[in-house]
Amino acid sequence: MLICLVGGAVRDILMGRSAQDFDYLVLGATPGQFLERFPKATQVGKAFPVYLVESKEFAFPRTDNCPSCCCAFGDNDLLNDLATDLQARDLTINALALPLSDYPYIPSRAEAWDLAVGTPTSLSDLRANILRPVRGSSLNEDPLRVFRAARFQAQLPTFTAHDELKLAMSSCTAQGLTKDLAPERIGREIRKTLLSQKPGNMIRLLAETGSLNPWFTELTGAVDIPAGPVPHHNESLLEHTAQLMDQVAGDELVCWMALTHDLGKGVTPRDRHPSHHGHDRLGEPLARQLGERLALPNRFIRAGELAARWHMTAGRYSELRPGTRVDMLTALHAQRLTKEMFRLVEADTGQNLHDIVMADLQTMLEVHLPEQWRNKGEESGKRLRHLRCEALSRASAKARPAP
Repeated sequence: MLICLVGGAVRDILMGRSAQDFDYLVLGATPGQFLERFPKATQVGKAFPVYLVESKEFAFPRTDNCPSCCCAFGDNDLLNDLATDLQARDLTINALALPLSDYPYIPSRAEAWDLAVGTPTSLSDLRANILRPVRGSSLNEDPLRVFRAARFQAQLPTFTAHDELKLAMSSCTAQGLTKDLAPERIGREIRKTLLSQKPGNMIRLLAETGSLNPWFTELTGAVDIPAGPVPHHNESLLEHTAQLMDQVAGDELVCWMALTHDLGKGVTPRDRHPSHHGHDRLGEPLARQLGERLALPNRFIRAGELAARWHMTAGRYSELRPGTRVDMLTALHAQRLTKEMFRLVEADTGQNLHDIVMADLQTMLEVHLPEQWRNKGEESGKRLRHLRCEALSRASAKARPAP
């Protein structure tokens, strides 16, 4: 029996990164022999045997003629089975295996470079920082790989998408193969991307390869739409969105808000560009439908809506009347998104409004309805808003320097 560490963990070890997900391939053994060595293993696959041992996944090689056949083979067959497994993977940098003759010992990075095997270009592509599909049809076999490839471009920003990968992504999308994917699968890929080093690379690569449709229709054509008038913007709407996502990289929720904040600019009248008057209100339903299409959690959907609706107003915070401040802070606080919104504003405009905003919010929250105004429905809400506006006005007057 030979156990090989396979996939992304091998890639990470070779790159000197901390490996996260450890997946193993079992060669030269039947499931019965494997269970003799690992009696506590739990089978989780039915059509194809996959076992969990202490949360680590162990799979067996498949053959073209018998997809779920797991038998013991000679050395040549071991190599053939390993090659078949690697050829079935998405990118060459993930089609790597590390034979573990002394399992569970994991070799060091230097040792791993001497032991690792892969497809003909796996190791050279890893050295050269290239993202390339294992085969021309690799993405077609699971169209989710279009979005995985875009995620890897975001997680590994020093890597270059090879022309073969761009062609494969374009071809897969053009054939309509991505349209029937489960929304939850794409949503999970997107959330991983939002936590990556350069998340804007995801939409850059999807746009370049014509892969935004049908899941990101709101961004279709954004590369040809000006983000706004000069000198405020010299870039396209898509590039502005990508740059803002990169600025807030690492904060999953704020990064999603960056992606959605300017969606309304995609539907403003073309004859009025580069102006995008009213794009904030136009963008609110677009942000909602995008989040729902990707089956994202409700918190993300609401954050996207609020980012689209309020980002322009928030950017003019120092100019706002008390009533507008109260309305916006009430909406943001109800969803626990005040800090996130103003982190987005800081990235977008350079203004650090945190202290004044949080002071205003505290002033608002200290205002409570008198007993006689409670439980009167809509009238109670109007009265509370009025009292909070008055409180903000008094606080602003005190904060103003004396003439």
